[in-house]
Amino acid sequence: MSRQPVASFAEIRSLLAELPGPDQQAMQAAAQREGQLTKPPGALGRLEVLTQWLAAWQGRHPPRVDRPRVAVFAGNHGVAAQGVSAYPAAVTAQMVKNFVAGGAAINQLCKAIDADLRVYEMDLDRPTADFTLGPAMDEEECAHAVAYGMMAVEPGLDVLCLGEMGIANTASGAALAHALFGGAAADWVGPGTGVQGEGLKRKIDAVAAGVAANRAALGDPLGVLAALGGRELAAIVGAVLAARLARLPVLLDGYTCTAAAAVLHKLRPDLLDHCQVGHCSAEPAHARLCERIGKRPILDLAMRLGEGTGAALAVMVLKGAVACHTGMATFAEAGVSGKE
Repeated sequence: MSRQPVASFAEIRSLLAELPGPDQQAMQAAAQREGQLTKPPGALGRLEVLTQWLAAWQGRHPPRVDRPRVAVFAGNHGVAAQGVSAYPAAVTAQMVKNFVAGGAAINQLCKAIDADLRVYEMDLDRPTADFTLGPAMDEEECAHAVAYGMMAVEPGLDVLCLGEMGIANTASGAALAHALFGGAAADWVGPGTGVQGEGLKRKIDAVAAGVAANRAALGDPLGVLAALGGRELAAIVGAVLAARLARLPVLLDGYTCTAAAAVLHKLRPDLLDHCQVGHCSAEPAHARLCERIGKRPILDLAMRLGEGTGAALAVMVLKGAVACHTGMATFAEAGVSGKE
């Protein structure tokens, strides 16, 4: 369905009334087939739940995972000037070139899962404003970034994996989580690219200062996104919304990606029902954040790279779930006696 790009928070909110729910008939068909397969009920555990989730949000049975896409959004942050990262801001653009050249971890994982990789640069030469001094973006800039992210969704995809690249964006993600869910800044700040000692203290202080400097925005999740987020994080919000409009299942990556999506959870808790969290990041606050939004990550491999890597790995689990669901014989087909 074609539409004009959103250009304001009011237009973003207007989309919420159009969002479809799960296809109950497809989900029930998946559940019925699970009950006929040659295994004890529930023996495949969460694989069975994921198959039903895929069917519900693809709106078909059987579900498919033949065309996954990985979308990585890249943006730079003014708060990097506060010394919150172990790497300089120039690394963002350098890593984008590495993605294009095929040399990053996400490139190798996309080959392994036969996924289409798209990398979206978001005005890397112009970082957002330093949120310790006021809003990182105004409403128009944030809404345009949301609209840009919506372009990652195209017809024919089976699942969308979302990731990000941006020096200092774990500080931005921590600030979002702190503003959305309260507590102390230290509850939400972790090492990110590897900051420790005084560097970690600077990062905690920057997150606390950012929330304090933007208190006027705290009553509105979209206002929080503009004040404390980045262009790539706003784009993730847009991609999640567009995927819901298209009834396309989403795999979120780690902490920063989940923090961006949490903006939608705060707008309305069911807005992330078509999303799973691909993995539990080693970033300490990610598990806490997943609990707050009611998500159980699929994998837990102590990763903290970003780039959509955890989401891409989780596609392998989805592929396995669908392979079992569609390829296994039923009790009747195999001539195996069912449960007495």
